[in-house]
Amino acid sequence: MLRGRIFRAVCLPALLLFCSTPLFAAQDGAQSVSSRPLDPALAPNVPVLDQGKALELSQSVVNRPVGDYVLLNREGKPVRLADYRGKPLLVSFIYTGCFEVCPTTTKNLQKAVTNTVAVLGADRFNVASIGFNQPFDSPSALKSFATQNGIVFPNWEFLSPAQAILADLTAGFGFSYAATPAGFDHIVQVTLVDAEGNIYRQIYGEALTADMLVEPLKQLIAGAPVPQSGAVADLADRVRILCSVYDPNTGQYRLNYVLFFEIGGFLTFIGYMLWYVRRGPRHSKNA
Repeated sequence: MLRGRIFRAVCLPALLLFCSTPLFAAQDGAQSVSSRPLDPALAPNVPVLDQGKALELSQSVVNRPVGDYVLLNREGKPVRLADYRGKPLLVSFIYTGCFEVCPTTTKNLQKAVTNTVAVLGADRFNVASIGFNQPFDSPSALKSFATQNGIVFPNWEFLSPAQAILADLTAGFGFSYAATPAGFDHIVQVTLVDAEGNIYRQIYGEALTADMLVEPLKQLIAGAPVPQSGAVADLADRVRILCSVYDPNTGQYRLNYVLFFEIGGFLTFIGYMLWYVRRGPRHSKNA
């Protein structure tokens, strides 16, 4: 019994963190990207988004909880954001009338999610794209947008909010946009929400890659409680996930087998310590 308690209290957290890497540094304003349907130099009187203020708002919501809003999915059925709790959630804001940035961002997110699913599995996290151009981003419009962009992941949904909640919803995610004659000037971001429903990270730009998503998701997985039922299987899966490393040459993740040998040495040390703890009282009694 004592050995089992020590293993759960010491070995599991230590082993999960053994392969984990440090968190990314906070992304600065230079990495913030705004969709610009019109060149401000050619259309000086057209409203544009203040990128500095947009980034400030975006970062101000980090560590804050997401409100429990009800939106409609592609089939017109209500979905509560609270229903996504229990797993990390990636949220992007799009508008279906966009012909350049939103499709490009969605396709890049699709590639990144494809590689992320290969590492984590589709059951480890969810993705939600929210249409902010209401009433035009209806469930049917979002369904067509998803089909046109080839989104078929079971863990990726497209959601349509009511006009009445749009301002509070976008502000809660730190998402800014400004209407122009050619569309919307908006910040391009993916918001990572943790399993408890708190905003964990903002990821900026059109050129999303797997490492931008996998690394913070790995941190969330490492910090999540290990269920006692099936703990060994869950632990093995987490070790596999945390010991996967990104190869920038291929844009794919692969297992770092060297780390498994290091883990073997680590477990041998832990095993010796457990043996020593169990043997100690008996040895003293015999003495």
